[in-house]
Amino acid sequence: MLVTHVVGILGGMGPAAGADFVRLFVEACARRMRARGEPVRDQGFPEHWLAQVPVPDRTGALDSATQGAHQPLEPMLQALGRLAALGSRAVAIACNTAHAWHDALQARFPHIELLHVAREVSAHLAAQGVRDVALMATEGTYRIGLYEHAMADAGLRCHLPLADERRLLMRGIYDGVKAGDMALAEACFSEVALQLARRHGAAAIVMGCTEIPLGLQGAAAVGGLRLVDPARVLACALADRAYDGASRLAAHGA
Repeated sequence: MLVTHVVGILGGMGPAAGADFVRLFVEACARRMRARGEPVRDQGFPEHWLAQVPVPDRTGALDSATQGAHQPLEPMLQALGRLAALGSRAVAIACNTAHAWHDALQARFPHIELLHVAREVSAHLAAQGVRDVALMATEGTYRIGLYEHAMADAGLRCHLPLADERRLLMRGIYDGVKAGDMALAEACFSEVALQLARRHGAAAIVMGCTEIPLGLQGAAAVGGLRLVDPARVLACALADRAYDGASRLAAHGA
């Protein structure tokens, strides 16, 4: 019988991405059961909680230095507190840009391991021998250098889109996925991915916003590109904590 730990997912940014993260997490857990020769059954999945909370726009908040209800930290802290009260020993944030507040969240809940998506992705790619990466993300994620710092630490070169391509990504995220226009999202994201591939050759393309994979799923135009979904990598890391995390979690006071 597998020993599992309670884990949590901080979602709502947006809700579709949070719900999809649960799917990725369940898939990752099923793979671990099969790898251990265990039957995939309901009782083998770890207890996991999804907090889908309304959180103010992360990129917009990074544009403002003022405090107030438009800042996302307080609702994220409240949601993390609920996950902690439910017994979560490790938590994944189902939003890339929200990692701008990762350190503040971790400091308030030192007994929980709060996974860091850019560090997990960078370690994953470095272990696969990847050296060049092109990053598709929100303006907020670019502004804080979330992936650039983590990738530099892992020995990876990170290539960024041009200004007009960044605007196209934002249109695909906000007017596309968040507004339910998936055709627009696919067109915007595919164009940027193809431009990055033309400039940077065989670089792995990291879809560093949880909405981007939703808009690129099944897109024929990018079928030959190496696309990396950070949500999938993060979901696998959370599954690792759920099944094998006793030693890692001990460092966080669990």
